[in-house]
Amino acid sequence: MKFNSAELSSFAQSTSFYFEKEGVLKTRKSTTKWRRHQELIERWCRLKGNLLFLMKNRSCTSGPAEVIVLERCSILEYGDSKWPALTITFQSGEPGIYLEAASKSDCEDWIAALQEANSEGLQRRIAYLQQLIMEIKDNASPDEVHQILPLPEIQSPLIDISKFLFEPKLEFSLACKELVTAPRDRKPNAFVQITVINPTHQSLTRYSNTETVERSFLGSATFAIRDLLNSEEQTLTINLSPLDGSSIVGTIVVSNLKMGENENEEVDQTPSEATSEKSPLHGSVLHRAINDAGKFSLLDSVFKNIIWKVYRLPTANGRWLCVREQMAESTLSFHIPKQLIELFIQEDTRRLQDLEELGELSSHWDTLRKNVTLHYQQMINSYQEVLAELNKFSGSSFKASCSRREKKLEFVPVNLHLQRMQIQNNSAKTDGVYDVVTIGAPAAHIRGFRNGGLRRQLYRFEGEKRNSAYQYIYYSPEDTSKAKEVITNIYKLHPRILSNTDLLLAAARHHSSDSLKDSLKTLSEITEQFVHTFEDQLVRSALLALHKARPSYVNKKCSTLVNNLEGTEDQSENSERRSSKDSIPHHAEYDEEDWDRVWVNVGKSLNCIIAMVDRLLEQNDCRPECESNSSPADQSPSSACDDWYEGLYPLAVTLKDCVNEVINRAKKAMVFVLLQDCGSNIPQALALHQRRDIVFSQALAGLVCGFVIKLHTCLHDPGFLLQLHTVGLLVQFEGLLSTYSEEIGMLEDMSVAITDLQKVSFKVVEAHLEESANADLSPLVTGIRDFYTVEVQLPSKLFEVLPQVIKDGKLLRVHPVFFNIGINEQQTLAERFGDISLQEIINQENLKLLHKYYKSFQEKLSTDCLPRLQTQIDLKELFQSLSENIQARKRKNVEILKITASICRRLNGIRFTSCKSAKDRTSMSVTLEQCVILQEEHSLHPDYFVRALDCMRSSYAKESLNDTDDPETDCDNRPTSSHFYPVALLLVSSHLLVVWLILSLALLLAKYQ
Repeated sequence: MKFNSAELSSFAQSTSFYFEKEGVLKTRKSTTKWRRHQELIERWCRLKGNLLFLMKNRSCTSGPAEVIVLERCSILEYGDSKWPALTITFQSGEPGIYLEAASKSDCEDWIAALQEANSEGLQRRIAYLQQLIMEIKDNASPDEVHQILPLPEIQSPLIDISKFLFEPKLEFSLACKELVTAPRDRKPNAFVQITVINPTHQSLTRYSNTETVERSFLGSATFAIRDLLNSEEQTLTINLSPLDGSSIVGTIVVSNLKMGENENEEVDQTPSEATSEKSPLHGSVLHRAINDAGKFSLLDSVFKNIIWKVYRLPTANGRWLCVREQMAESTLSFHIPKQLIELFIQEDTRRLQDLEELGELSSHWDTLRKNVTLHYQQMINSYQEVLAELNKFSGSSFKASCSRREKKLEFVPVNLHLQRMQIQNNSAKTDGVYDVVTIGAPAAHIRGFRNGGLRRQLYRFEGEKRNSAYQYIYYSPEDTSKAKEVITNIYKLHPRILSNTDLLLAAARHHSSDSLKDSLKTLSEITEQFVHTFEDQLVRSALLALHKARPSYVNKKCSTLVNNLEGTEDQSENSERRSSKDSIPHHAEYDEEDWDRVWVNVGKSLNCIIAMVDRLLEQNDCRPECESNSSPADQSPSSACDDWYEGLYPLAVTLKDCVNEVINRAKKAMVFVLLQDCGSNIPQALALHQRRDIVFSQALAGLVCGFVIKLHTCLHDPGFLLQLHTVGLLVQFEGLLSTYSEEIGMLEDMSVAITDLQKVSFKVVEAHLEESANADLSPLVTGIRDFYTVEVQLPSKLFEVLPQVIKDGKLLRVHPVFFNIGINEQQTLAERFGDISLQEIINQENLKLLHKYYKSFQEKLSTDCLPRLQTQIDLKELFQSLSENIQARKRKNVEILKITASICRRLNGIRFTSCKSAKDRTSMSVTLEQCVILQEEHSLHPDYFVRALDCMRSSYAKESLNDTDDPETDCDNRPTSSHFYPVALLLVSSHLLVVWLILSLALLLAKYQ
């Protein structure tokens, strides 16, 4: 136990403090039985709170000899009737204490005082006060509150304020004055708790409290809101009294605050003067844990458990800012991963069916297919188990950092929250809303980082594939991606071709010229896109490779080899010369032109349909002239409709047959290409497959959360909506991970996850809420691994605000970029003794992506659609400064993060901040960014920058981090940095440095073994 001996000594000898009980007692310690003949020492004893001071002798000024903490102990009367005494016995097994009083009554008083001195006695007293307050009526006098009655043991019927939905109607401040002076005239560190009494419901509501808890109870005070509002100066001064009402221990000043009351002040008044005259609490905080039914009413399906604070801060011109800081949990933490896992299961099940539909293969390829099928089935079973566990999960809507390594929660992001700062400044009209989504680094924690993260493992796996190309057909990563893209387009375009063909026939049946033209136009665009999908040479080579894998080809190849042995030497040379021209030898019976004929037939069938439609429309235009020359008896409207339908039906059937034939061949060929991707190492390939799914699921949940809040915030901004459907949305991830130990693996996982977000598009759809006003508006994810679409639902009134191109269903793209700067002590070790090249490469790669997005923006849009900020900094200057800072390779260059955040805000982007667990480093970064915004964009007074920062950080972090105490680290998994010794000592000698390296290596090996 840590304590300040000088402070305790001064406190024990003080005469200005009120002690609950003091007097002379005879005391002694014993480890066996109490014996009268043992020496007894007369001491002056003083009780304050749960501390019992035993002085050196009978004098109260003799100084304390011992201090007893009266917790987890029993105070009982000693059984001997000769001497009135009591015993203090501790549950920890420490030696007990024998105290002997002068009389029986004195002993009983000491027993009663000591029994009420610990926390259990305090709880009983609080329970009694709660019982007493609930019995107070509207017209009860304040004096009745302090009546002293026996303390019954009751359960506290407190009601959580989260059950009440309301907007704030009143803002008032509390100030403690003239509190009882502590030793050395030090002001007491008071703990203030506010409790609201509702006489109608006869209940208490725990409203708010300060953060630092004092050991002893000082006093309480009660006031009515109506008294505050009816007072002339909107101020009440009430006495603070202890429970027994013996004396006044201070005063409480309650002041009603009205936002805007200082707007008419003179500008030349200094903030300090304004603070002293107008605001008794500068930078005051109102903390609540309520469901805000105001701005977040439309986001109930995405956010919940909103906690917010309100600050009043001065500006440089003497005005005031009202800053509302909010933090909300996102229900998407579990909603999006569950949808994704279902899609993974469906896609992998379909992949198994595609493998079976490959038909007969030679023994070599058939063995590979069986092994892949077995591992895919195991992966599907694993996903089904995780999904079942997630469906059972109930409780908090976010995954805490202590659950990082739970198997059932590996797809769920860590600590996904929305951090919003809303600023109101009526005088300057500089209102603003700034959002940052905080999320733990998307990483597969449960799978470990012994072999690095995804980025490193994918690189190694690609090398193994090249080395094993003699056993399997090697396809480059570009070919594999192309094969996935072809399969994606097949699943995406095939249903659309069939549905639009049916619409074309329906328009012909109803003899509707306009519908026929529209259906034909849509069908032509989709079919042309479908045809262009198969132009790549990969499809032809894959068809030939699949043909070679057939058993018939292998048998004929063997017979050809036998015939070649009987042939001439010239034929052998010609065969070798022919095989050297192509990586895959041609077979005499394989007709490469057959694929071209099937593929081209799709376009020809479409051309036939176009020609037929043109002819039918032309005949329809000529029909009025013919009808005017013919008799009414010869006119037959039904025959014209039948002619249209009968003319188009055979051509539509032919088009569908040609499309199905192309899909049948191309899909088998692409499935065969993807089969080779697992050929070198099936377990490792599918393990990487799962790891990539896990980190992508975490990243996508955060992305959807950010997109929804950005859409709702800027829904009435025409410039943002134009930018959204023209060039897409910029998504900027800020990483604070170090490039050392396990965090370098997390960084590798996170970089791949953010890159994979490029495969995601958004679509805004109208939500139909006629039947139920409480319908679920949660986003819906569809697609397969290389093409996901997230449908965001909006109520009809909001959907009408959108541009027509978005309402028509245009897919909205996102452009993710990721910049990382390690800032903790592990990064210091990495910069001095390790390697930070990964961080530099990631920052350089994403700088190119950011430049590419800005270039696209400049080509298609003007700067008029960008937000108007107070600091007019040219984006070109910011990009130049960012490029210079990245090239400078400065240690812990946090200027990179500041510039990228500024660029993101100026380009209407979404901001994300991540560290290992999205707690300490993330909160420090977010609060610093918020204060910088207040200073740069809203003229926060420079003298109050640090105070505002401390006020915002007061609930986030109590103290700075050190090498051996990382709040982001689980107790059972300390980082390796805790094993390192002070660097300054080790740099004294190179021999010590070698010893340090050897010891660190030994500890690392012991940890992983």
